[in-house]
Amino acid sequence: MADLYLALLHYPVYDKTGAVVTTAVTNLDVHDLARLSRTFDVRGFYVCTPVETLQRLVARIIRHWEVGPGATYNATRREALALVRQAPELDDAIADIERETGHLPRLVATTARAGEHRLGHQALRARLAADGPPELLILGTGWGLTADVLARADDVLEPIQGIGPYNHLSVRAAAAIMLDRLRAGR
Repeated sequence: MADLYLALLHYPVYDKTGAVVTTAVTNLDVHDLARLSRTFDVRGFYVCTPVETLQRLVARIIRHWEVGPGATYNATRREALALVRQAPELDDAIADIERETGHLPRLVATTARAGEHRLGHQALRARLAADGPPELLILGTGWGLTADVLARADDVLEPIQGIGPYNHLSVRAAAAIMLDRLRAGR
């Protein structure tokens, strides 16, 4: 079975005008994606931000739940937050995974935009079930990953599609749907 990792990129991502920006880290994203990671057997969850102040915020959140008051208050939250790792950039997460596993991960970018050559959830689920290199599922914040990130990915996962034209899920909701499809096969 291939290892699955998750990365939440805060840079480079688009804002609603199409400008490349750095987005803020939110406590809610860190907590919820850590809990999803633990629930769906993700080996590690990377919060990628180049902003040192935000890196310190993530470290403080992790510390609170691993060794601070949160560690005794809620052991299951501590277990989930133990999966959170920090990386200033995507390349740092990739290097960390390679150090840990001995293999470069396959990069699977996500987007809400339709396009050609999208990898289906079922196909990625089959790859994860086989022995192979680790897979890094890359999630974007703001208005999504930049074209450069999508272009360097080995695959782009098909978008989550609702029943109408509106398609702007929170990253937490989209991640929950994706991980359920990839791990539980629904």
